[in-house]
Amino acid sequence: MKSSHYILLGFITCLAIVLGAMGWLTATALRLDRAEAESRCKAAWEENIHLALWRLDSTLAPLIAEESARPYFTYSPLLPVNRTYAEMLAERGNGEVTIQSPLLSTQSPNVVAHFQFEPDGSLTSPQAPAGRNRDVALAGSLTENAIAEAEKGLARVRAIVDRNRLLEKLPSRDSVAPVVNPPPLAQNAMQRDYNNRYRMNELANNGRGAVEYQQRTQALTVQVPQISNFAMTNVLNGIPALASTDISGVIMTPLWIDGELLFARRVMVDGRDYVQGCLLDWPVLKTSLLDMIGDLLPNADLHAVQEGEPRNEARLLAALPVRLEAGDMPSGPLSLFGSVEAGQRFSPIEMSLGAAWVCVLLAAGAVAILLVGVMRLAARRVKFVTAVTHELRTPLTTFQMYTEMLTAGIVSDDSQRKQYLETLHSEATRLTHLVENVLSYARLERGRANGRIEVVALDQLVASMEERLTSRAEQAGMELSLQSNGKPSATDNPPGETMVQANTSAVEQILFNLVDNACKYAVTASDKRIHLELAADELRGRITVRDHGPGIPRANGRTLFRSFSKSAHEAAHSAPGVGLGLALSRRLARDMGGKLHLDETNGEGGTAITLALPVAR
Repeated sequence: MKSSHYILLGFITCLAIVLGAMGWLTATALRLDRAEAESRCKAAWEENIHLALWRLDSTLAPLIAEESARPYFTYSPLLPVNRTYAEMLAERGNGEVTIQSPLLSTQSPNVVAHFQFEPDGSLTSPQAPAGRNRDVALAGSLTENAIAEAEKGLARVRAIVDRNRLLEKLPSRDSVAPVVNPPPLAQNAMQRDYNNRYRMNELANNGRGAVEYQQRTQALTVQVPQISNFAMTNVLNGIPALASTDISGVIMTPLWIDGELLFARRVMVDGRDYVQGCLLDWPVLKTSLLDMIGDLLPNADLHAVQEGEPRNEARLLAALPVRLEAGDMPSGPLSLFGSVEAGQRFSPIEMSLGAAWVCVLLAAGAVAILLVGVMRLAARRVKFVTAVTHELRTPLTTFQMYTEMLTAGIVSDDSQRKQYLETLHSEATRLTHLVENVLSYARLERGRANGRIEVVALDQLVASMEERLTSRAEQAGMELSLQSNGKPSATDNPPGETMVQANTSAVEQILFNLVDNACKYAVTASDKRIHLELAADELRGRITVRDHGPGIPRANGRTLFRSFSKSAHEAAHSAPGVGLGLALSRRLARDMGGKLHLDETNGEGGTAITLALPVAR
């Protein structure tokens, strides 16, 4: 049918438009979701980097403060206790009382050796004393192994730098100025306003990384002197009669020289220029620092920033000339503290889109099934209308022709007139049966019952309608044979003792349709018998109508009980009927709680259809 093709084409067009729109929306939503997820992940990653930089600088501040807080005289192995602060570095006289420098007992895992360049350029270490100082130190707590290790560290310092080279890298005396910027909580309103405007200007010109670096540098310059003053008090505790002198360059300056990391400072004592510092064990320090930020940046690394190398302040430590390399950003979602979360397999957007796609596909499938069902039903109804038209046209033509002949007196022979009248009666009966089936089917479609359910004996039920069924069989030249327990078995009960629940009029209509079909389709069989077999068991009473006709092909078994399944062509080239009798009979059987089915186990040929009715309890 052309209309069905147009409906199908329209549905496919609408479905293509809907699926295309859904596909575009899905692609756009997934793209935006991925971009948002990447932005969140990148923001969390950058936050981890900033936290790592603050953590590293905060960790290094005590180390710088500790080295900066050491008084200049602690770089001598032995300290005379009866000298003034300014005379500590003068030549020691005989008989003076001395104490060991705190550096002799210092065992820092991050420091290889402390050193001091004298004004004459000679290199010494308080941990590697010579001459009489060595003997005195060995008499105390110092050991030969400790002195040997310190001498190795001192040799490493001597191999990479001399006094003049170190002075070139250190700030000059005039450039050293005390820290006057107070900590943030101690600033007044004017200072806070100035700092805020400075940060906004840096943020606009250099980005967030530069502002973060300036803030970490400011925090470090405030924190180190505070820690240094506290440490200085602890170092000087117990040393009497100490007075201040002209000293500058207290805070240590970190330097990279030939791949070695040093802390160094200039000390001016009575016009004499000393250079003091320590050689750090960078591999050990680096390992410790990376362990501290392993939870934030598991693949991070630290690289030395040499003099003259381009500086990326967003990744530069404020405490050391070291650049933080964060490594590759993990592909999974990050928490605020850097660990990769065991995130959901699908994002909320993906799950929502999946649910939307499932709903759209289910709706499309439901509409498709509905359309196919409607088109099939429409096609069957068209077949039904054409078949009914054909079924009505044949008897009406017969009625018109025979009545005209009888009215005009053309038929004068009484026997022939009787034959015409019998033909008219037969056609009228057939039309009545057709109309009755159509009306019964219409009542079932509207949900109306065709009668009430009664409890009746199975044999009495069939006996009450045997006369009508026999008459229909005789009209077709067939013989109706009633038989009880046609297929006896151990579980069968006598039909006469079986009470069933049934609608008498519905059962009569079903059996009449079955006998009528047998009369139509088995009329050419050599065996003209139509068997009406009764049987029963504990659950069902069964009535089987069996003929000896050609039978029903297996391919037609599925459409046998389908309504409106007979086309006009089939009605014209087969037995009379519109293909509604069996569909109506099955609906009537189900309406009573029974079943109507084709007996495919029939081994005697022909067609056998069984009506099963529930046994009354």
